[in-house]
Amino acid sequence: MAAFIGAGLQQVSAADVSEIRVDWATYNPVSLLLKKEGLLEKEFEKDGIAVRWVQSAGSNKALEFLNAASIDFGSTAGAAALIARVNGNPVKSIYVFSRPEWTALVTGKDSKIASVADLKGKTVAVTRGTDPHIFLVRALADAGLKEGDVKFVLLQHADGRLALTRGDVDAWAGLDPLMAAAEVEDGAKLFFRKPENNSWGVLNTTETFAKEHPDIVKRVLAVYETARKQAVADPQALKSALIEAAKLPDAVISKQLERTDLTHSQIGDEQRVTILKAGVALQQAGVLPADADLAAITTSLIDTSFNSAATQ
Repeated sequence: MAAFIGAGLQQVSAADVSEIRVDWATYNPVSLLLKKEGLLEKEFEKDGIAVRWVQSAGSNKALEFLNAASIDFGSTAGAAALIARVNGNPVKSIYVFSRPEWTALVTGKDSKIASVADLKGKTVAVTRGTDPHIFLVRALADAGLKEGDVKFVLLQHADGRLALTRGDVDAWAGLDPLMAAAEVEDGAKLFFRKPENNSWGVLNTTETFAKEHPDIVKRVLAVYETARKQAVADPQALKSALIEAAKLPDAVISKQLERTDLTHSQIGDEQRVTILKAGVALQQAGVLPADADLAAITTSLIDTSFNSAATQ
């Protein structure tokens, strides 16, 4: 799967790198199949390179890990990566692992909230710096509301679901598979959906790692692509890996996968347009600096140089 990497590059990799640190996340199903099948371990075993897996509970955590250089590859929403880049985090988005509808605005089964306008004066659980946060800000702006019109309760995704279930908040900016679990298990309602405002699921690395170890990046992406193709070819194996990792029932995972498109891999103009639109909306809402050159920053975020390793 990495035949394009010459022996000389492999020797350099083995000399320079003893461990590759990769995240896994329940919002990145491909990462779970990759981890379960041990594909990266098999690829790098001959080089004496170990693989260490780190769980990311949300885009914000993956980006924190990348910024701290505690992981080499991290799973995020494309728009979340853009926010990080605007704020000085030197991440590079290098691969697409999904085109999901993984976020919506959620309320309890007995709630009278039926529209975004109904959120005025209400409490909303949200994880700052993630696609659900970006989705919420855009939804509020489109409804003529500002962040100050609602009370954001900042919680990690799992805690947001719990707060909604307990009735501690009026609504939640959800994320699958926890959002699917809230639907199936709690009767929660997705009262506002807009698939096109969900940004792409992208794999990121750091500028430093991409520059110093391009051969490693290519090999990781080649293996990722093998896992993605396996996920498409054998959805039951993918579902099993997700059920095992998320510890959620079949009905929940089925709902998540119904709204997760895994047919994309190469990153480029389509992702650039979606991510930039999200950035502009956030800038207009006052979340991002008015003087930030979002077009230039988006271009610097998306690195297409490794697309040869992610052929469809």
